[in-house]
Amino acid sequence: MCIEIIKGKIMKKFLLKILERLAKSLKEEQTLIKQPQEEIINPVEPEKTLELLSPIDAAKGGEPPSRKEIEKKKKKPAKDILEFDPRDIMEVMENPFLSLSKNRTSPISYESSDGTIKVKVSCHPPYHVESIYDWDIVMFVESKMQEIMNSGSDFPPRTLIVPRHELLKSLHKHDGKKEEKDLKASLTRLKTTLIETNVRNEDGRYAAGFGWLDSWGYTDRKDIKEFRITLSQWLYDGICKKGALLKVTPEYFNITSGLKKFLYRTARKHVGTQNDSWTLSLETLYEKSASEREFKKFKHDLKKIVLDNDLPSYTLDWIEKEGKVFIRFFNIRKGLKKALTQ
Repeated sequence: MCIEIIKGKIMKKFLLKILERLAKSLKEEQTLIKQPQEEIINPVEPEKTLELLSPIDAAKGGEPPSRKEIEKKKKKPAKDILEFDPRDIMEVMENPFLSLSKNRTSPISYESSDGTIKVKVSCHPPYHVESIYDWDIVMFVESKMQEIMNSGSDFPPRTLIVPRHELLKSLHKHDGKKEEKDLKASLTRLKTTLIETNVRNEDGRYAAGFGWLDSWGYTDRKDIKEFRITLSQWLYDGICKKGALLKVTPEYFNITSGLKKFLYRTARKHVGTQNDSWTLSLETLYEKSASEREFKKFKHDLKKIVLDNDLPSYTLDWIEKEGKVFIRFFNIRKGLKKALTQ
């Protein structure tokens, strides 16, 4: 009886979180609709005004957008985002291989509590440790390799040729020179970062050292702009292993916070799409994140994310019990379905 009461309270709290999320979303939409047009300090000339308005708005005598709105439009990713099913490899989702920061130079050093899993990640000066943002490229490559395997053909090649525009649009990025430069920097970090680990240590005698990529190249001609990406043997073997990849929501590429990316990947790995929730202590979460932030600041950042409640597919709950903090990850769709059938 007590267990049922506790479960009921947990589900009630979960539903309240979902309602808060919906209310917040509706409030933001209403604010955007009701927000008055900003005063234009430097109005455009009459003959140029219609160029900034859609034909329908111009016919209605609509107001030209503010400078702020124009700049926002410029930075917005291209509308023709390519639809594909992103994938991520479970071994990297489970263990702290990736920096949450874009400019980390200190090594990541991790050992599981039972001593069976060890991970060390370091960089070659003047480069930085590869980050969770750089990993977006690998997720794209993983998805392409999964497509090849799903087609029933032979194992995919270790080297893939990818058009620049396809890669950028799939990652929800604008197709421009700056983004091209950022891609090259990410590929360099993925190539130069050194990983040492005993993951896949099935008989207690396996260890490996590698970079994520063996090589990369870029062809920039008038008629062709494409990347050539060759995965390391360790990464390639892991991807080709049956059941090694998990599907990830395309909304993941809209997440701009490294910590939020980590939390989504943690939820996807442990809660998945079948379970409705999963709970982890704050200390363990901090350890698995490999964050450089002090524990106190990490705790503060995490609590704000729980309050923001805007991770795609999942919601988080902050639980304080017997002097310890736990984070419960909820699968929104699964949790709602369970609540509605009870």
